[in-house]
Amino acid sequence: MKEIVYREYGSPDVLSLEDVPAPAPGDDEVLVKIHATSLNSYDQDLLRGWPLTARMWGFRRPRNNILGTDIAGQVEAVGREVTQLQIGDEVFGEISKNTSQSAGVDLPSTRVFVRKTCCSNQPI
Repeated sequence: MKEIVYREYGSPDVLSLEDVPAPAPGDDEVLVKIHATSLNSYDQDLLRGWPLTARMWGFRRPRNNILGTDIAGQVEAVGREVTQLQIGDEVFGEISKNTSQSAGVDLPSTRVFVRKTCCSNQPI
């Protein structure tokens, strides 16, 4: 699986595309293949490391080297204790407290919500 990471603070030039192993979900987690994420001013602050409060989670270099916290994607695997989600469900969620954000992400199933069929992927 691939992910865009930053290993040092700076401009968008420090971003790089890397291959990483796919995570395996725990008993109460789901693996979501991320199709879309959002980047906002908070992510820009984390990338630049400024203001200095953005370095609270890594003064010299970022501890969590993936940007973006709002995700939309599809469930690829579920843990043994997960009953409300199934493989193939289209979901969305917020993963700011997760430290293994990538193109696929493990997160507690209580932090992922199924996308209703009334929603459309068509542009407005």
